[in-house]
Amino acid sequence: MDEPLELSVNGRPVRCRVPAERLLVALLREDLGLTGTHQGCDTAQCGACTVLVDGAPVKSCNLLALQADGSQVTTIEGLAPADQADGTLHPMQQAFGEHHGLQCGFCTPGMVLRAVAMAAEGVPAEPAAVRYALSGNLCRCTGYEGIVAAVCQGLRQMRGEAG
Repeated sequence: MDEPLELSVNGRPVRCRVPAERLLVALLREDLGLTGTHQGCDTAQCGACTVLVDGAPVKSCNLLALQADGSQVTTIEGLAPADQADGTLHPMQQAFGEHHGLQCGFCTPGMVLRAVAMAAEGVPAEPAAVRYALSGNLCRCTGYEGIVAAVCQGLRQMRGEAG
């Protein structure tokens, strides 16, 4: 039997009924068509499915949709909406592009959202701190140098810091 669910996804209210075993990643991808959230390992190890739930990074493959009831969920699509008139990207997205912090792109949405959460967590815009904070998100293509540089720049920009 399906259960009622109410939450906000990318600033839009969502009201639906879901089976108790429905994962948040499935709700986002299959029910809401937000395919920027990628399903990688299905064991919460890779971080490709990372979204923000009430501002905190959460691996959506490891969270039941019903556990997000009443929450605000932000996916990569909600960071800089496609319908934004001027096409401006979020500072973290811009930094990933400038520093070539992506290659195949599969891990990128989860990396970007994890990095955005670092600003609120007070993670210093320093390579060692960023590497530690990213330890739950895996990339098999880039070697992390571009990712770390991008996150450091993105954090500085989000905080209005010079450099």
